[in-house]
This record gives sequence, C-alpha cells and structure tokens, in this order.
Amino acid sequence: MIKISPAVLQSVSKPARYTGGEVNAVHKDHRMISCKFALSMPDVYEVGMSNMGLKILYEILNRRSDTVAERVYTPWPDMEMKMRENHISLYGLESFTPLKNFDFIGFSLQYELIYTNILNMLDMSDIPVWAEDRRDEDPFIIGGGPCVYNVEPIADFFDFFIVGEGEEIIEEVADAFIKWHSMSKSHSRIEFLHYVSKIKGIYVPSFYRPEYNANGIFKELISLYDDIPAIIHKRVIKDMDNVPTVEKPVIPYINIVHDRLMLELFRGCSRGCRFCQAGIAYRPVRERSREKLNELTRIMIDNTGYDEMSLTSLSSADYSCLPVLIDDLMTSYADEKMSFSLPSLRVDSFSIDIAHKLQTMRKSGLTFAPEAGTQRLRDVINKGVTEEDLLKACGAAFKYGWKTVKLYFMMGLPTETDEDIIGIPQLAEKVVDLYKEIRGRRDVKVTISVSCFVPKAFTPFQWFAQCEKSEFERKQHLLKKHINSRAVQFHYHDASTSILEGIISRGDRRLAKVIYEAFKNGAKFDGWTEMFDFSTWQEAFKKTGIDPAQYNLRSRSFTEKLPWEHTTPGVSKKFLINEYNKALDGILTSDCRRGSCTGCGICQALDADVVDWRRNK
Repeated sequence: MIKISPAVLQSVSKPARYTGGEVNAVHKDHRMISCKFALSMPDVYEVGMSNMGLKILYEILNRRSDTVAERVYTPWPDMEMKMRENHISLYGLESFTPLKNFDFIGFSLQYELIYTNILNMLDMSDIPVWAEDRRDEDPFIIGGGPCVYNVEPIADFFDFFIVGEGEEIIEEVADAFIKWHSMSKSHSRIEFLHYVSKIKGIYVPSFYRPEYNANGIFKELISLYDDIPAIIHKRVIKDMDNVPTVEKPVIPYINIVHDRLMLELFRGCSRGCRFCQAGIAYRPVRERSREKLNELTRIMIDNTGYDEMSLTSLSSADYSCLPVLIDDLMTSYADEKMSFSLPSLRVDSFSIDIAHKLQTMRKSGLTFAPEAGTQRLRDVINKGVTEEDLLKACGAAFKYGWKTVKLYFMMGLPTETDEDIIGIPQLAEKVVDLYKEIRGRRDVKVTISVSCFVPKAFTPFQWFAQCEKSEFERKQHLLKKHINSRAVQFHYHDASTSILEGIISRGDRRLAKVIYEAFKNGAKFDGWTEMFDFSTWQEAFKKTGIDPAQYNLRSRSFTEKLPWEHTTPGVSKKFLINEYNKALDGILTSDCRRGSCTGCGICQALDADVVDWRRNK
C-alpha cells in the first residue's frame, strides 16, 4: 500500500484528485480476491470521473465477490513531478495498491490524443511500455472504447483489446483469468493470451503481423495462428433493459466535467451522418424501456443525492418515448427539486417543446448542430436538416424566452468550397435577425463553434484526404472575416491537434515508434490546448523517418487494404462505398428506424435487432 504524505498533497493543485475515499467507492481486501482490475480513462481526474463506460464496468466488476475494480487517472504534471521526485508509483484510488500489482489495467480509448498519457502512466507504474517487454508477473494491458476501430498505432503497447460493448465481455475476461490461473502451471503471458483470444470480441495484436508494400503502404495483416479469427466483430448488448448498468456512481469531492447523474436512454444512432464514426460504431439502435428508465432514475437519485440528471445518448431527443418519459420525471420529482437536461437537441420544434418543459425556471443556452453552412454540403454529409428547420426551431425557442444559442459546425468536409464556409456566419446572422424580429430586442447571443474535420475509420469518408493545416487556418480566417454582427461569437479548434488526430486515426503500426518518441520528449495531455506542443510531434516524425502526410493528406482507393479492417463494427464495405458515392451526388439516405433498411449490414452481421419502443408497440 502506497502512502502519500500530506506535504506532497499540499504542494499540488486539487489534491482530492489523488486521495480516493469518495462516497460509493468500493473497497475490498485484495487478499480475498482472485482477479484485480485497475480501470482508467487516461486523462485528468475530472475528465475520467465523467466517463460513463468506466462507471458501468466499475459497478459490474465490483458486484462480483471474486473480483475488484479500482480507478486510476492521469496525474496532472504537478503531481507527476512530486510522485517521480518521491519515487511514488501510480496506484489505484481505492486501496493505494501500485498498478503493477493488479492483474489487468484497462484503458478507455476515447480519443487519439490521450495515447501519450497511456505510455506515461505505464512508465510511472514501472510497467514496460512495449507489450513484448512485459514479464509474466506484469499486468495485462487492455484497451477498449471508441478508438478500438483502429488501434494499430498503439497495438504494440497493448496485450489485447476488447472490441465493442464491454458489459458482458468484461465478465468473460474475468472468468477466463480466474479459470486459467487456477489451471495453469506456467502462468505465462502468451498462454493466457491464447486462452483469452478464444472469447468473441478479443483482439490480441501480437498474434498478427502487418505487411507493407514496397512503397511503404499497408498491404495486409497476417494471422500467426490458425485458431484465431481474421476479422474480430464487435460485441453488442442486445437487450438494454437486462444488462447491468450504473446504479451507485462514485461521488467526487471536487467538481468534474459532468458533475451530475447520467441516464443512458439508448445506444446507437441511425441518422447516418457520413462523417460520424459513432453513428456506425454503436448501431443498431437499442432503447431502454420507459419503465426501466424510471426505475434506474429512482435508484440513482436515492444512492447519490444528486439534484441534476442528464438524459444521455448519441441523439437523446430521438428516444421514441421521450415526451412520456419527461412527463413521468417532471411529475415524479416535482417535490424533490430535481432538474433534467438533454445534452443535444434535434433541429425541430418538438425538441424545443421538450426543452421548455425541462427548463421552465431557468433558460440556459440551447445547442444545435447544423454541421455545415449550406444546404448543398448538409446533403453531402447526410445531415437531413434544412435552414428552415433551424430557423423554425430557433424561432420557437426565442418565443419561449431563450436568447442564447450555440451552433456546431465542421470545416474541411469533403467537397467543401469557400461558399460553404461563408454560409456559416450567414446562417448565424439569420438567427440573430430572427431574434430581433420576434423579440424586438438586440440582446441575443449566437456562438458558432467550428471544428476541423477528421476522416475516421468505418465511415463513408474514411477514404477522403484531410485538409492541410494551412488550409484549415485559411478557412478559419475566411469565416471570421465574414462575421458582421456583434451578436455572433466565433470559437474554433486548433488545427494542429486535428491534424495529429487525422494522422493517428487512420494510421498503422509504424506510428507506435512516433508516439513513443513523442512521449520520450515530453508529450502528454495532447488534447489540452495549454499542454499540446506540435513541434514535439513534428520532431518525432522526423526522427523516426515517418511521413505523416501518407496518413492524413492522402486519399485512399476503394481497392486499397486498410489497416483497421480486422476490428469491425459489422458495417459492410459495399454500404460505405455506396454512401461515399451518394455524398458526391448530394443524395440523402433515410433513417432506418423510421423507414426501410438502408443496407449497412450491421444487424445481420451481429445478429442484433433495432429496439424502438414506439415502433415495437
């Protein structure tokens, strides 16, 4: 057990990040446990504690009598410095046990710019960074989460990955470990990796060898054993009502990013935005029943005392029973001063009516995502909303009393022109003019937030090239130049971070040495603007002889073998190519929940059905 002296804690910002002991944290005697997990979102405590997936796995594992799960996050640089100065190893927050004494360390891979944090955490734990260097007594390093649909850039750092949803498979991994550990005489790493590779949804990268063409472009991934799958399909939860979920979340001592209860209404999204990896990765749509959601709400409120709950999903307003559920919640908790919120709204008046019910006392800002400034480009990306839809929704909001609106857009989308960029401030100013027309005042605030497009694996846009950094910056200046109203504010992302994300998101295993080189030279918290240093990465590419342009600036052909095709969410390549071509022609694809099957192939590949309670009744 590690002891942290008061002198260390008093010398760092937010010491409560490192002390544990929170309400609902689970404490177990490791001497009585057969399988020990450390679960991590490799970011600072306030971000990691907001991760829904880890909350779920934490509860599932700790409900077992033979297993323990503890939490660990990335120390902020001030604490890291003190830990290294005092030779303090990274530890689990519940028992202060060093990470190297756990059986598994599971990392939630939410976005590419946390990869150097993972290497830093392993280094702080005295665990070899490269999987091939680990000894039999070292923990198994596991990855899961959205980035598993291309983990090749970090494959050499991990022992295995969990592809897809983890509620069922995490228990199968625990069962496999306990059984193997009791039977095995050698307890060798490779023996267990062979054992666990038989579980559907497990990818062991050391059991596969990448090969490259003479020009350095990825050629294929070769299976090294006859008894392992060439394609690893994701695991999917088919019945959301009967799968364990968060009921007793750990309550932090300090404010975190999402410091409220989160009620997951459903998984998946069938709207089909062509840039969106999550829309493919989490299909099919599977809703929880209204009765189950009411039950979970009561349990979580009683177990925590929170007075705020967010109704979460990729597109929460698409929950088929939402109006009735909102009525249930507002009636049931009227005397408990509970507030409920939706993280995102559809661009229609229905959403505004819902928002009005949820915010009868205080009108906080509304957020919409038109994504593109012109109808032509919205059709290219299959957004399925019009300027009329947006103005109608904003008009309804202004009549109800809202005066703050945030609009999300992307730039650098396939086929984008300067006219599309200029259309973004023009659309924002139409919203401003609408407010003045309805309210007769000028106190409206419209914020346009514009991110840089990153092509992602298993989307129709995975074959498109990304813009160069200079082109993103030119587009940002062009947009800013065309803002003529003081009521419009413009926020944009640093193009350098999007460029790096674009490189890694479509990379292969050769990028591991780049990531390692950047880590050795101090890269960490790359997703934080104040911490990101693009020059460190540029030097890493130069030193390793890797040309980053081959990953993000190069268009791919349909015949080219892609490094990520072996860990799949089940979508058919034919569907993605068809969507690519429809994008070029500006042809929309309908939502399969409300119409006919669009042929993505996921339901068939995974033997899973859409669960829509309105449609099923």
